[in-house]
Amino acid sequence: MYYAKPLARLIGELEKLPGIGPKSAQRLAFHLLSVPREEAQMLADAIVQVKESIRLCRECFNFTDRELCEICSDPRRERSVICIVAEVRDLIAIEKTGHFRGLYHVLHGVIAPMEGIGPEQLKIRELLERLKSGTVKEVILAFNPTVEGDATAMYLAGLLRPLVPEVTQVAHGLPIGGDMDYADQATLIQAIAGRRKVT
Repeated sequence: MYYAKPLARLIGELEKLPGIGPKSAQRLAFHLLSVPREEAQMLADAIVQVKESIRLCRECFNFTDRELCEICSDPRRERSVICIVAEVRDLIAIEKTGHFRGLYHVLHGVIAPMEGIGPEQLKIRELLERLKSGTVKEVILAFNPTVEGDATAMYLAGLLRPLVPEVTQVAHGLPIGGDMDYADQATLIQAIAGRRKVT
């Protein structure tokens, strides 16, 4: 009613993006209307190119434009350690720290029965296939501290313990610069349970 049909369609499509509500969609649409046509075309081309060229790495299921992603094809990576993450964005967050030099395995989700996601919908079978070689000495489970993340970690730990010498999980607890007075009970429990020796 308020917008010309092409503009209403654009706003409707933008609203489908995660984290974009009606107001943000309207703001983005109006911004796109105000930029030069070439700039809008560059955005459209980038979207189409991503859809046409990005695929999953055949080894770890990271996003890549080649058969193997940059991490899996890097000979300097420690191949005996695999960090299992739910999503590619989790892999990127860990990579940004610059402290992990092993490999990854992206499940593309977590076990969430309420959403109809079971182990068979995740890249678990492929993970077990990777571990058959016997070269992996440690698997790190790196999931968000949610009910689904914890359930996925517990399920995988049961599967992986017979296959690899060491199954570990990232620590959860107080953030750097955090205030204990504002932390919830679950966070404090995790922080105490995940304590380590002071060196």
